[in-house]
Amino acid sequence: MGNPKAFLEIGRQEAGYRPVHDRIHDFGEVEQTLSTRERKLQASRCMDCGVPFCHWACPLGNKAPEWNDALYKGDWELAYRLLNSTNPFPEFTGRICPALCEKACVLNRFNHEPTTNREDEAAITEMAFQEGFIQPRTDIKRNGKRVAVIGAGPAGLAAANDLNLMGYQVTVFEKNEAAGGLLRYGIPNFKLNKAIIDRRIGLLEAEGIEFRYGATVPAGSPAGSPAAAPAASSVSAESPVLSVATLSQQYDAVVLATGTPTARDLKAPGRELKGVHFALELLSQQNRVLAGIEFSKDERITAKGKDVLVIGGGDTGSDCIGTAHRQGCKSVTQIEIMPRPVEGPDDPQNPWPNWPRTLKTTSSHEEGCTRRWNINTLEFLGENGHLTGVKVQEIDWKPNPEGGRPIMVEKGKPEIIKAELVLLAMGFLKPEHPAYPQNVFVCGDSANGASLVVRAMASGKQTAQKVDKFLHDNA
Repeated sequence: MGNPKAFLEIGRQEAGYRPVHDRIHDFGEVEQTLSTRERKLQASRCMDCGVPFCHWACPLGNKAPEWNDALYKGDWELAYRLLNSTNPFPEFTGRICPALCEKACVLNRFNHEPTTNREDEAAITEMAFQEGFIQPRTDIKRNGKRVAVIGAGPAGLAAANDLNLMGYQVTVFEKNEAAGGLLRYGIPNFKLNKAIIDRRIGLLEAEGIEFRYGATVPAGSPAGSPAAAPAASSVSAESPVLSVATLSQQYDAVVLATGTPTARDLKAPGRELKGVHFALELLSQQNRVLAGIEFSKDERITAKGKDVLVIGGGDTGSDCIGTAHRQGCKSVTQIEIMPRPVEGPDDPQNPWPNWPRTLKTTSSHEEGCTRRWNINTLEFLGENGHLTGVKVQEIDWKPNPEGGRPIMVEKGKPEIIKAELVLLAMGFLKPEHPAYPQNVFVCGDSANGASLVVRAMASGKQTAQKVDKFLHDNA
């Protein structure tokens, strides 16, 4: 700790966002960066707090006090080595993580000005790439065993990375045309430029990981539906028909990291109208358009010139808002069936150092959006098969006398929200898995349900350790 008084003398400074009038016209990253001097000053604020609750709150166990101290002292290479010792892909979390560590920071309890850990780790990683501190490992000693990883999202990539560094020959099977999972096909470019993903995938390939794209290997089924045995499916035009069971025979171990592919639907009357889409239909298509893939006029989902309604108040809904603005929408409304969260930095129901469930306003919200809570969707309305509006009703939640989930009761009169495009952003269904062979391991959202990228990465790393132990115990 180079400056024990920095947290008293230097205030928290965030890099902030590009001006709204500038950023809504492109899909470039909205977040700006501080100068090297300013970044070092922010790192110096990380105090010698004795008990680093940031380390406790981070699913990866990031040692923020150690790499912040190295950053403050100007040792960028050491800072990256310390950061990378727990976090395999800090360039991802440094851009999109909600920073559980910052909410648990002692300075957040002290004056609600925690250390800028998320921005610091992004800055450390970009400097490490710029200065050539990050190079492919060429000293990996192979152990002769092969592992298949199904799914190239954050959990699968984290598992593949660790297993590869342990000496296993890793092959990643991915159903899409490129790696990244929701990092690539769910998170908009204005939050995570896809060149950042490509840079890391290039490094993983240089270190020996093989990626096979267009490889659909079914695993599990949505919660509430029968869990069928894994069915065979083609992996690529050149590959034989494979399944989880087949891969478990061809490889020493298999890691399933297929995420939560089934979005939660809203079975209201009129759901079949043209103009009602799942959020990821819009987000993934827009990211593919930016990657150069063309869609026909009938296939294209666009908010241009339309009144847009987003149903769901989470981050995916927020991403839809920002995307709709960049596509040229007329207006955006976001509704949520749950009550409005408490405002301010503190959550009485979930006090420090836990994550506060308070009202969150994102960069997309700042670009313009009507937000409403306690709103239930009754019906989708349309003419000639096309959506024209949505009938909704204000509701309230009453305590359940028998305990458990509160009871929804009607409060206001039904009303109609004009909309030519509705985006359903109500979360994802956790898959249910059948019994797999003992050398098959499930990780990430596929095992735990939809959650944060940082938790998926942590699960991938933990699963890599389980695979390693299993193969050593059964050698």
